[in-house]
Amino acid sequence: MQTYNGSCHCGAIRFSFESETITEGLSCNCSFCERRQALMLPFMLAPEQLEIEVSGDALSCYQFGNKVAKHYFCNKCGIYPFHETMRKPGHYRVNLGCVDEIDSFTLPRTVFNGRELL
Repeated sequence: MQTYNGSCHCGAIRFSFESETITEGLSCNCSFCERRQALMLPFMLAPEQLEIEVSGDALSCYQFGNKVAKHYFCNKCGIYPFHETMRKPGHYRVNLGCVDEIDSFTLPRTVFNGRELL
């Protein structure tokens, strides 16, 4: 197991989790994810697996559609570090572009058909 650390651009939101080596990512084609083009962790993290530290009131949430998924972003720098999933509410996927130890441009990706969930 490896500890992965990440943050938004300005560092007001930091997170960490443990995982086996991450060798691929997941993209979603829903209307929101398609526009932000983030590469996400290909598996979900239970709440106790993701340690989150927030400076002040920097963490904001955006919801749309059925309002089950919670897309978190930093209201200081605008970066999306993680979200709670619609398929398993309360569980998280992180934005691999925010993880210090990962070059998200080098990872292969699978596309999830999120349009079907809306």
